[in-house]
Amino acid sequence: MRIEKEESAGLVIDIQERLFPHMDQHALLLENMLVLLKGLAALEVPVLLTEQYPKGLGPTLEEIRQSPGIPVPIIKGAFSCCDEPAFRMTLEQTARRKVIICGIEAHVCVLQTVIDLLEYGYVPVVVADCISSRKAGDKELALERMRTEGAVVTSMESILFELARVSGTEEFKTISRLVK
Repeated sequence: MRIEKEESAGLVIDIQERLFPHMDQHALLLENMLVLLKGLAALEVPVLLTEQYPKGLGPTLEEIRQSPGIPVPIIKGAFSCCDEPAFRMTLEQTARRKVIICGIEAHVCVLQTVIDLLEYGYVPVVVADCISSRKAGDKELALERMRTEGAVVTSMESILFELARVSGTEEFKTISRLVK
């Protein structure tokens, strides 16, 4: 199945100040997510942003908030984004059925969101080098479960070039510069 930019929306799950520093390889994770978000913006893919209990976990990281195309966060209390009516409504309004996912924690909020998106008829596209958990093993088990459930699992560079589709365009040149 081909992932087309016109059919896709991005989703940033819970990249928050008090939780993020505890993630496995968080510096590399942030670097990869920023490239992904710049690429999605260059490709004009709309992005949704969630925050889990910001009173306790803090706001979204400043670097993410300052990325192009980042909207006001959708606040949620449940682990799955799909349990928040405002999220479901916002996603439906995009009319996009493929959801390109980055965020934390892989084995909790990301996993439960992926399972629910599948249940609602969406195609979750999990960007493996743009998700994490505190423990690397939890991320690996979550990725295994997501694949088993039917999610597409890919890398940041792979999805950006798939969305760009052809070389020689300005979008391709932008993506090429971003991933170098």
